[in-house]
Amino acid sequence: MTVEQTVLTLPPYPRGYHLITEVVERQLSSAARVNRGIAHIMIMHTSAGLTLNENADPDVRDDFRTIFDQLVPDGDSRYIHTIEGTDDMAAHLKSTITGASVTVPMRDGRFFLGQWQGLYLCEFRNQGGPRRIAITILGE
Repeated sequence: MTVEQTVLTLPPYPRGYHLITEVVERQLSSAARVNRGIAHIMIMHTSAGLTLNENADPDVRDDFRTIFDQLVPDGDSRYIHTIEGTDDMAAHLKSTITGASVTVPMRDGRFFLGQWQGLYLCEFRNQGGPRRIAITILGE
């Protein structure tokens, strides 16, 4: 069994839900050596999230935004933490809902996902900037 750990930097993405499966796989040179294993992927930020979900129909991304923005609106008057802008506290709350990490099986150097599954970066800030993700791979 081997353990590999790396930190990848994603380029800035606009606010929204972005499929990053292939972007992450391309940057994982160590994954090519893993025949079978598990990848734990964690975003190193508190105002963005990661999730696995539908990768085929782009309408899913619009529906995510519609529901999340309705559940956790920017600039709610009840927020106390407001120093970083009207989208900041809402971003922290949305990140808590989606989660900061996912664990994915690996096979033949790639994520072993269902046919319609993809890894999403959930960018909740208007100007989130580059995002770092830590990836730990356990495999053989």
